[in-house]
Amino acid sequence: MADSYLLIGGAGFIGCNSADNYLSRGKTVTIFDNFARAGTEDNLRWLQERHGNRVKVCRGDIRTDLAALSDAVAGADVVLHLAAQVAVTTSVRNPREDFEINALGTFNVLEAVRNSPNRPIVLYSSTNKVYGKMDDLAVIEQRGRYAYASLPEGVPESRSLDFYSPYGCSKGTGDQYVVDYARIYGLRTVAFRQSCIYGPHQFGIEDQGWVAWFAIRAMQGLPVTIYGDGKQVRDVLFVEDLIAAYNAAIERIDTVAGRAYNMGGGPANTLSLLELLGLLDARYGQPTPHSFDEWRPGDQLVFVADIRKAEADLGWRPRVSASEGVNRLLDWLEANRRLFPAPETAATLR
Repeated sequence: MADSYLLIGGAGFIGCNSADNYLSRGKTVTIFDNFARAGTEDNLRWLQERHGNRVKVCRGDIRTDLAALSDAVAGADVVLHLAAQVAVTTSVRNPREDFEINALGTFNVLEAVRNSPNRPIVLYSSTNKVYGKMDDLAVIEQRGRYAYASLPEGVPESRSLDFYSPYGCSKGTGDQYVVDYARIYGLRTVAFRQSCIYGPHQFGIEDQGWVAWFAIRAMQGLPVTIYGDGKQVRDVLFVEDLIAAYNAAIERIDTVAGRAYNMGGGPANTLSLLELLGLLDARYGQPTPHSFDEWRPGDQLVFVADIRKAEADLGWRPRVSASEGVNRLLDWLEANRRLFPAPETAATLR
């Protein structure tokens, strides 16, 4: 039974929600984080308010603090590796930092696990970007949104990997190391190739976390920029459902170790950028100001995960619909407006 969890990047959005889940179930949780990203200190304070000194914290960096990382790994039954540089645009501007965090950092985590006496389970937060732009797939426009012409269930894990952008390369490198360390060293690892994850405690920015970013701006009455035409589609997965998949993998680790899973909302939970704006407009009773700009490098017209392998192997499926999830995110944002101060010129939305 897994009782001790090490969450690398545990003060981030997914990590914070995961930590709360495990602490609420009486588990021991250690957060290993360098607290470089906006919102992480707020997330830690929230966890400490809820769980007090049961939240153990190690401030460290997976690129450099290898002794501290090894010590933290040695006390864990499960390692959730969630720390990452998360934006394609940032990776294009600074590919070396992107590589060091995502590729080298993941290698350091795996080596710490390989050399530890207990060899804990490792779950890795990978990305759908390992499949690249998928330019060979025919895309059609239907009802003002893009869709695959011939993949009604979405992209399966059998799809060839095709790293695109420094971010795709660095995360893809980590993904393949995670899979191969199960084959070569017998580690109990699982890679989750995640689509668009969203929910409370997400401090979305323009370059990453688009659902939360649009929601924050709509709440503030501020405009958003749509890169492209807004018809691009993603499957979205509420963070609560992602954690349920993590837990299912931990419970079944003896049969799923060494596998990679596409992890998203699947065909039943898709949104285009314009459709998300429609949900926000309905919530606030007025249009969200927006403009259009050029497409960004590496952006896919469509990504929808085929989640049937995860459903079959993990006994899991998403339970939170896109509309319910967006409204739950907005509920949290509105209850925590102080964390998202808007310029005085922003329109007031009530």
